[in-house]
Amino acid sequence: MSTPTVSTGPLRRVPVQGRSVARVQRMLDACADLVDQVGYEGLTTTLLAERAEVAIGSVYQFFPDKRAIVQALALRNMDAYLQSLSDRFAAETFTHWWDAVDAAIDGYIHMHRSVPGFRTLHFGDVVDLHLLDAERDNNAVIAERLAELLMEQFQLMDRARMRFALQISVEAADALIKLAFRRDPAGDEAVLTESKALIREYLHRHVSV
Repeated sequence: MSTPTVSTGPLRRVPVQGRSVARVQRMLDACADLVDQVGYEGLTTTLLAERAEVAIGSVYQFFPDKRAIVQALALRNMDAYLQSLSDRFAAETFTHWWDAVDAAIDGYIHMHRSVPGFRTLHFGDVVDLHLLDAERDNNAVIAERLAELLMEQFQLMDRARMRFALQISVEAADALIKLAFRRDPAGDEAVLTESKALIREYLHRHVSV
């Protein structure tokens, strides 16, 4: 997987030099660690500066507030998630497109288990359901991007029914995966297995493209 980039969306100033890019990445890494430890409410720019070993002025040089930092982290996570899916789609052969959706669920579960801060923030829901996009909620953004990947990979027509089904699937999978990690910090396998079976059955029965 390629190194995640920093989205320009919430940035006050875009880092250009290598040292500045590395400094911003350290801030995002520190943010991820801290939200796991103290939550979003406990996160402060002072704590973040200390953890990232940067001056507080450096934080405000790039971000206006902690919300912008979390937004940048959520966007970085989304880019990393979609890139990992794109790489997997390119490397594997799926019999049906809903098998690729199953792979997308696996990727989402893997993010919960392996990416610091993700289990707390997801794609920014704890801060704002519209953190990724002002016009659409976070899950709608993910469903739309997933639809684009699937249409590209499987040469699917842009059918409204398929997009709607993906929105339902993303909402259902998100809720069930959150339940699995509430029941067990490592993810309750029984709930995760049922969530994948539920989504697969729904897509198989209700969508034909």
